[in-house]
Amino acid sequence: MTSAHPAQQTTVHQSERVLLNVQSLTKDFPVRGGWFGKGGGTVRAVNDVSFTVRAGETLALVGESGCGKTTTGRAILRLVEPTSGSVHFDGTDLLSLRGEALRRMRRHMQIVFQDPFGSLNPRMSVGAAIAEGMLVHQIARGAAAQTRVAQLLDEVGLRPEHAARYPHEFSGGQRQRIGIARALAVEPKFIVCDEPVSALDVSVQAQVINLLRDLQRDRGLAYLFIAHDLAVVSHMADRVAVMYLGRIVELASRATLFQSAQMPYTQALLSAVPVPVPGARQARILLAGDPPSPANPPSGCVFHPRCSHPLKDAQCTREIPQLEEKRQDHWVACHKVPALPASPSTLSTV
Repeated sequence: MTSAHPAQQTTVHQSERVLLNVQSLTKDFPVRGGWFGKGGGTVRAVNDVSFTVRAGETLALVGESGCGKTTTGRAILRLVEPTSGSVHFDGTDLLSLRGEALRRMRRHMQIVFQDPFGSLNPRMSVGAAIAEGMLVHQIARGAAAQTRVAQLLDEVGLRPEHAARYPHEFSGGQRQRIGIARALAVEPKFIVCDEPVSALDVSVQAQVINLLRDLQRDRGLAYLFIAHDLAVVSHMADRVAVMYLGRIVELASRATLFQSAQMPYTQALLSAVPVPVPGARQARILLAGDPPSPANPPSGCVFHPRCSHPLKDAQCTREIPQLEEKRQDHWVACHKVPALPASPSTLSTV
């Protein structure tokens, strides 16, 4: 089946322009070992990852802990430097930027961290933390910055007088709202949300998710929403990319993925999502064994040691499956998932 790569795939609606285009992103980390920390090899945390995020869209990146989700988000923002690949934001090659040019671009791309307490400087007041980005990027100073801080606090559901307080005086949910306000202070177009609700109580999670959705609607924000909780993703995402051991193994719209997942790993993840109906039960798919080490990944398909697909054979152990469009706008990395024919007229590339 001939079609565009997922990093090039878009819809026919020209208003849905691609804001972020990631192609073949790879990140290796050295492993220290032996005498004087030499000769330890490398761990490939992110392996040939490609996807797009459209303006105003939420792409969720999901998978088990350690699969490379957070590293992917940080590599896009260059909080860690990618080993190879390309990242284009709004038409600009991010990996070619240095110094002042990179600093200016960072105004348009922000991150909300998983730990709302660890991401805030305990010695800075809330107002100072939110205003810091405005000062760095020369957006506002003095009274104008204070006014803007009060507006941002109100926008995220806090009171203007909270600007004089310090992070330890707030609950976890309130601290995450402060983190969101800090990200909004420089008026970004794109935000990496790195498991922003996983450290919060369930009731507070719903409030923060609703806040993020309201901000997206009002500001036209695009999100890369990193999560391991598919129940949260079902309320937040427009499209979902599933990662396993550093690779994207399935990518589709939220409705398509939740209704007709094709990759055996994705099917196992979905079977673990609680059913919100009293007394209802869902058949669980239990995976054999433990996730392999990224320092010593299996040959062929990285999932094959745990896969229970009835057609699994020697090809799965020898050949790495590529992320291919098996159905319209539904990408799967699996040798045994058949591709359905599609009309070329239904596809569009950029």
